[in-house]
Amino acid sequence: MSNKTLFQKIIDREIPAKVEHEDDRCIVIRDIEPKAPTHLLIIPKKPIARVGEATAEDEATLGHLITTAGVVAKKLNLDGGFRLVVNNGRDANETVPHLHVHLLAGRRMTWPPG
Repeated sequence: MSNKTLFQKIIDREIPAKVEHEDDRCIVIRDIEPKAPTHLLIIPKKPIARVGEATAEDEATLGHLITTAGVVAKKLNLDGGFRLVVNNGRDANETVPHLHVHLLAGRRMTWPPG
């Protein structure tokens, strides 16, 4: 029995995913239940349960996730803009206890979100 998260299993290639980008610190995959025409998940390879549990040691990893969003958006020609979302906890609809950044694009986003 494994207590790996779904995302750790994807990172370890135990579960298939459509990978858009990968480097030594993160992987970017297509969401299987997209909420926008482009819906990507930017996932650190280092498991961090949620942003509320991140520490000062995680600062470089968190920054890398944001800069990777820009790299991937440029690669996919998301010139019209994109939104980044990080859920933290049940009330924010966090479903996997492995921090990740949602990149949503391809349609006009509404405000306020949620």
